[in-house]
Amino acid sequence: MDNPLVLLETPEGEILIELFPDKAPKTVENFLQYVDDEFYDGTLFHRVIKGFMIQTGGLTFSMQEKETREPIENEATNGLKNVKGTVAMGRLPEPHSATSQFYINVADNPDLDHTGEDDENFGYCVFGEVADGMNVAEKISKTRTHSYQGFDDVPKDPVSIITARRFE
Repeated sequence: MDNPLVLLETPEGEILIELFPDKAPKTVENFLQYVDDEFYDGTLFHRVIKGFMIQTGGLTFSMQEKETREPIENEATNGLKNVKGTVAMGRLPEPHSATSQFYINVADNPDLDHTGEDDENFGYCVFGEVADGMNVAEKISKTRTHSYQGFDDVPKDPVSIITARRFE
């Protein structure tokens, strides 16, 4: 079976993501449910750090958190690494707290990988990679940022997901 693909349309261009259901089945199922529900449409890239990652999938233009489903199990033990071009789930400090937010690594980030079972070392679940459009992710990562409404690293000129759809 071919891996599912999701196309993110942004003002900066398109990002095509290949998902890995064989490595992170619960995470991919969760992500695709949000895609199918059109949840990601209009969400901001609300945390953008040059040379690190770009994060999206949970906040509106007014920096309000969208209502999500229950958190999912963290599948960071799947052997996938947070290397440049991979897509992983954002979460709170508690390892099994991911809901809808995800990020694209624009650099190799080994500090985000699973290295132990305790909260501090559990890591972040990689569940896909950018198949096309990494140049778009890198362009977004170079956007000027500021602190806004209690959030750091927010793009001064908002960058959003216009649509997120399965790509056949």
